[in-house]
Amino acid sequence: MNRLLWRLLPLTLAALLLASALVYLVFARLYGDPLEDIARKQAAGQIFLLEQYIDQAPGDEWLARLNKVREVSAQRYELLPLAQVLPTLDERRQEALQTGALVLDIGAKALLRRVDIRGLRYVDSEAEVLRISGLPIDVADVWRREALRLLLVALVLLLPLVWWSRAHWRGLLALSQTVQDWAAGRLHARAVRPVSASLQPLAEGMNQMAARLQGLLDGRRDLLHAVSHELRTPIARLGFGLALLREAPSAEQRDARLAAMEGDLDELQALVTELLGYSRLEQTPLQLADVDLQTLLQQAAATWPVPPAAAALDLAIDASLGSARADARQLARLLDNLLSNARKYAVQQVRLSAAPLPSGGWRLRVEDDGPGIPAADAQRVFEPFVRLQRDVDASLAGHGLGLAIVARIVAAHGGQLRLEASRLGGACFVAEWPAEPPLVVH
Repeated sequence: MNRLLWRLLPLTLAALLLASALVYLVFARLYGDPLEDIARKQAAGQIFLLEQYIDQAPGDEWLARLNKVREVSAQRYELLPLAQVLPTLDERRQEALQTGALVLDIGAKALLRRVDIRGLRYVDSEAEVLRISGLPIDVADVWRREALRLLLVALVLLLPLVWWSRAHWRGLLALSQTVQDWAAGRLHARAVRPVSASLQPLAEGMNQMAARLQGLLDGRRDLLHAVSHELRTPIARLGFGLALLREAPSAEQRDARLAAMEGDLDELQALVTELLGYSRLEQTPLQLADVDLQTLLQQAAATWPVPPAAAALDLAIDASLGSARADARQLARLLDNLLSNARKYAVQQVRLSAAPLPSGGWRLRVEDDGPGIPAADAQRVFEPFVRLQRDVDASLAGHGLGLAIVARIVAAHGGQLRLEASRLGGACFVAEWPAEPPLVVH
């Protein structure tokens, strides 16, 4: 059942009635009561007889001509004291009667008018009112016509309302079914609505939410698998070292075993620390402030080791860089991770450059002259625990979380992190983010 229609139907009819009443009141206020115009037309014969026959009599014959009309007319003609009639009228009608105008009493089917204002027709005629009752006024028929007109208008309005509410209700049922699929764990389900449908923006937002939830759950699952694999190695080494420690015949061998186990513990602690930092990025909102990018970059460059301990660092900062609306602590971590990654693989040179974007925002580039990254692995390097070069050179330390943390920081600022070919021959990481980061961490 289309419950939406049954909820809108009484509201639509009530709004239509309210609009009709409002139109009546406005027109009555501006142009006079339309019912009086209708009643005046219905009583046009009696008004014509009064104005064109009775009132055309000479002053001393007016009363005699009125009596002749009384004898043949189906209406009742009465002369009433003005003082008696005035209290029965509202202020507007009293004023009209005082000026000698015709006053209609629709409910009583009568009209009122003073005999005259100056008392010229008979003695004290200015103090009397002529009341003609029994007029052929039937406003009930007018109301029936208006009701029929209102009904026809309502029917015409209800046709598109029925069509729209039916389509809208079916769309809501489809969205409800999609939500039930999500509640049952089927996050791959998507809300499909035509582009022209009114619910399409809602369906698009729901699909984006479902895709993000599915991505988060998939990421958590993959992260859990990767963590279990990464933890297994140092724990296994610790167990093996402990077994060897029990069998060590000398103090020197025991000290060597203990030193190796301490190294494994340090590696395990470093891994846990990086995991905590990676997971907190998703849950911690940005602490936005105006950050002087030039100062931040210079501070990061100041900690760079002096060659030959590391490759040389070239710093290229655009003079119009200015300040950025960002999280200073997260940007500092982004720089540290990118520079550490470049220092690890560079041979002789690393270049750090920054410039504002033409459309607003900022671009940061870190490139090196190292071995580079194959194009096929351009996206994998941003996944947690991916270490391409360590598969070749086991001496390269790290757990594969540095670039994943950088990617999450850039995404939290509403930007993108991508890998390009470096002009130095190695890898080039480019981070771009807008002038105003979003309020929600992505």
